Amino acid sequence: MMMTTTASLFNPKQFIEEQVAKVKAEVKGHAVIATSGGVDSTVAAAIVGRALGKDLTAVYVDTGFMRKGETEQVREMLGHLGIDVRIIKAGDEFFAALKGVTDPEKKRKIIGEKFIRIFERVAKEVKAAYLVQGTIAPDWIESGGGARDVIKSHHNVGGLPKDMHLKLVEPLYDLYKDEVRKVARELGLAISERQPFPGPGLAIRVMGELTKENVELVREACDIVETEIETAFKAGKLNALPWQYFAVLLPVRSVGVQGDIRAYGHTMCVRAVASIDAMSATYFHLPHDVLERISRRITNTLKDHVNRVVYDITDKPPGTVEWE
Repeated sequence: MMMTTTASLFNPKQFIEEQVAKVKAEVKGHAVIATSGGVDSTVAAAIVGRALGKDLTAVYVDTGFMRKGETEQVREMLGHLGIDVRIIKAGDEFFAALKGVTDPEKKRKIIGEKFIRIFERVAKEVKAAYLVQGTIAPDWIESGGGARDVIKSHHNVGGLPKDMHLKLVEPLYDLYKDEVRKVARELGLAISERQPFPGPGLAIRVMGELTKENVELVREACDIVETEIETAFKAGKLNALPWQYFAVLLPVRSVGVQGDIRAYGHTMCVRAVASIDAMSATYFHLPHDVLERISRRITNTLKDHVNRVVYDITDKPPGTVEWE
C-alpha cells in the first residue's frame, strides 16, 4: 500500500503520473467508476480516464437523496471529462430499501450495498470486471477495522457487500482531502474547491425514517443554507467559505405560532464547519445577520412544516461533520 508524504511534500503531478501508470498495469479490460460529481470521485475519474480511455464507464446514481439541481450539474461536469457517462435514476429503489430504517449505521450499509448492486448491473452490460471508487483515507479510517473503532461506516467501505463480484480500484486511497484538492487543481478541474457532499446524500441529513416529504424539506433547507452563505461570501461578509455547510432535519417537533394560530412543526439545524483534511473540524463563526436570514428564509419557505431553526456549534471531535 502506497503511503503519501506530508501535505507540504506532496507532489500532485508526480502522484497523477504514478497512479496513471499503476492503473494501466493493474486494470486489464473495462472498468466502471462510481461518480457523484464530488471532488474525490471526479479526481479518480480524471486519473483513471487518462489510463483507460474508452475502457472506462462513469456511473452516476440519482438515489433520490441528491441536492437541488445536483443531477443536472453532475451530468454537465462529467461530460467535460470525455468519459462515457450513465445516469441511473434509482430513487424508488433506495426509498423502498430504506423504508422503516432509522439507525444511521443500517442506513449507510443498505445504501452502500444498493450502490454496488447497481454498479454490478451496469458492469455486466459493459462487460467490466473492475469498480473504481474515489475512496480517501478518512473513509476507511472512520469505517474501522483492526484496532480502529467504527466511527461511521462509509458507504464505499463499510457498506460494501461481502459477495461483491467486482475488483476494487481506489487510486486516492491514502490521500486526505487537502491532497485530493491539490490533485484536482493540477488536473485543472473546476470542482477542486467544491464542498464535500456525503455519498449517502440527504439520507443522512434526515434524522429518523426517510420519507420523500422529509427529504424534500431538507433538500430545500440545504439549498437555502448554501445560497445564503455563498451570497454572504460574495458580498464580503465572510473572509472565506466554510469547508462544509448544510441543513439537518431533526426528529424533534416543537410548539410555535403562525400568525395567531398554534403550530407544531419540525426543527431544522444549520451546520457549517472549517476543516483541512476532514479528520478534525471547528464550527464556523457565521455572522448573526447571515444566520438570521437563513432562519427566516427556512421558516418562511417551509412554514407549513418547520417552525424552529438552530445552529450547531460543535467541533469535531467530539461531534462529526455530518450528524449521521
